[in-house]
Amino acid sequence: MQTCYLNNAATTFPKPIEVINAINDFLLNGGANSSRGSSSERDLKTMNIILDCRFEIAEMFNSYENCNPLLVTFCLNITEAVNIVLRGFLKPGMKVITTSMEHNAVMRPLRALEKSGVIVKVVQANSDGEINPLDIKNEFEINNYDLMIMSHASNICGTIQPLNEIASICKNFNVPLVLDTAQTAGVININVSELNLAAMCFTGHKGLMGPQGTGGIIWNPDFAAKVTPIITGGTGSYSHLEYQPEDLPDKFESGTPNLPGIAGKTGINNIAQKENNLGEYFISELKNLPVKIAGKLNMSNRLPVFSFNLENIDNGTLADKLSQAGFETRPGLHCAPSAHKTLKTFPQGALRVSPGYFNTFDELDRFFRFFHALKN
Repeated sequence: MQTCYLNNAATTFPKPIEVINAINDFLLNGGANSSRGSSSERDLKTMNIILDCRFEIAEMFNSYENCNPLLVTFCLNITEAVNIVLRGFLKPGMKVITTSMEHNAVMRPLRALEKSGVIVKVVQANSDGEINPLDIKNEFEINNYDLMIMSHASNICGTIQPLNEIASICKNFNVPLVLDTAQTAGVININVSELNLAAMCFTGHKGLMGPQGTGGIIWNPDFAAKVTPIITGGTGSYSHLEYQPEDLPDKFESGTPNLPGIAGKTGINNIAQKENNLGEYFISELKNLPVKIAGKLNMSNRLPVFSFNLENIDNGTLADKLSQAGFETRPGLHCAPSAHKTLKTFPQGALRVSPGYFNTFDELDRFFRFFHALKN
């Protein structure tokens, strides 16, 4: 049976052949642990792979200090990155503001910190999943906040938040802004320095087309100095000290990183136009079906991530029927209950379909032929 992968909001598939070859080459011919060898050719090659990846990430997102690669730290995924930032910065009595469209990667750490005395404010988005910047501004005028964290785009309905306006407001009120770019890094241009971000958390296995188990943080160095590492240990540096180094990137990189994953770094940098074209076609066809669509009904300020419910069919049952026909999608609540409440799709959730760079219009036509047959 011919399969069609339509779950790119979870992870992109397939991976570019360059990524696969780079991982294979590292495991077959590299394999050294970074900064934990005898400075052999193998050791130096591993160090160069990591530094090259730091440079590419720093240049792609215009990190501070003229794209300083040392301001890029690696971790296993964006969930770990968010936890490093939030748990390392927020202390009891501090105030943090976020939005109702957040993934549990943000919400769960915040709720855990709330139990320890951190004050959490959630600003409601509209029914399209979009935040009004004036609501943020009004909050800042009433309360003093120590931090704001928000997702750049929804993993449910694809809505892209008005980041420039919100970042400007945060800068004017001197509130550090942390950005979750799980759905946008590698797809939408993000300029860390121009946005004055305190930290940008990213994952490697979605828009950056890398393998699972990769992610990281791009830091504003002044903000990084205020964050306490939540994991400490061997860094391959400053081995004469029993205390965690303060220098970046060592401060937040204890233990052996996912070196094969870092070796399999970005394969494609500019994929937005093709994905937007696929999205335009998908939403136009979807509106011809008896479905209730979550979020916007066009591709203005949104990604090709579509969640919907078909009349009289549970979205889990629908996903199973699609799977049997060869279409890979995702039903349910997508680890974002607050966002589903905002979009009026809680508690049932929705079926999410997220075409990606490697999908074709022929595959989408086949998807809709199945739907029309199902409807009839």
